[in-house]
Amino acid sequence: MLLDDKIYNRPLAMNNQKNFVLLGAVFALLTVVLGAFGAHALEAPLEARGSVETWKTAVDYQMWHALALLLLVALRIDGRAAKVAGYCFCIGVTLFSGSLYWLALDGPRWLGPITPIGGLLLISGWIALIVATCKTQKLHSTLAPRVSADK
Repeated sequence: MLLDDKIYNRPLAMNNQKNFVLLGAVFALLTVVLGAFGAHALEAPLEARGSVETWKTAVDYQMWHALALLLLVALRIDGRAAKVAGYCFCIGVTLFSGSLYWLALDGPRWLGPITPIGGLLLISGWIALIVATCKTQKLHSTLAPRVSADK
């Protein structure tokens, strides 16, 4: 068996970690693409609609929450609350930033109420991350070099 049952059955199991890293990277990639697209190809239409700031807000929130997903995994924060945080960030950024992008491009006005739902999910994700961090005994960064006890 490659993964022992104790590790595999953790609330933030390896498949969730991989998914959160993958989604964080995809969100970050799309942020760069959409930011550049908005600044260049869509500059005139966004200015004509007066929605440049709406587009920038969508881009900013998407990047911050892409980084939050990556940080969640990099710091090895686990438990049910960490899993909830990850899902809230994923769904929240999709609803929040996604609806703002569409509204900035003159999407249907019924999307307006979707934005605050996404925002509430993002807020819930941060609350869940705080709870998960408080419940975590010790943070183990995947970024720090590993020290062997054999030395």
